[in-house]
Amino acid sequence: MLPTEPSTPGTERQSWLERRRDKVRAEIERNRRGEYTVPTWVLALALALMVGGWLALVVFA
Repeated sequence: MLPTEPSTPGTERQSWLERRRDKVRAEIERNRRGEYTVPTWVLALALALMVGGWLALVVFA
């Protein structure tokens, strides 16, 4: 293993920022290719709202 220089706060922040930027860029590229997926919590919320609406319709109608 090669010896590394001690990290300074500016260097750590820069590398974190670069990693974050790369992740965002990769996500945008995936979305443009059509690989977009809906987060699970959004699907669960939509299901809960539909079931709740159906129950409200059955109970209060």
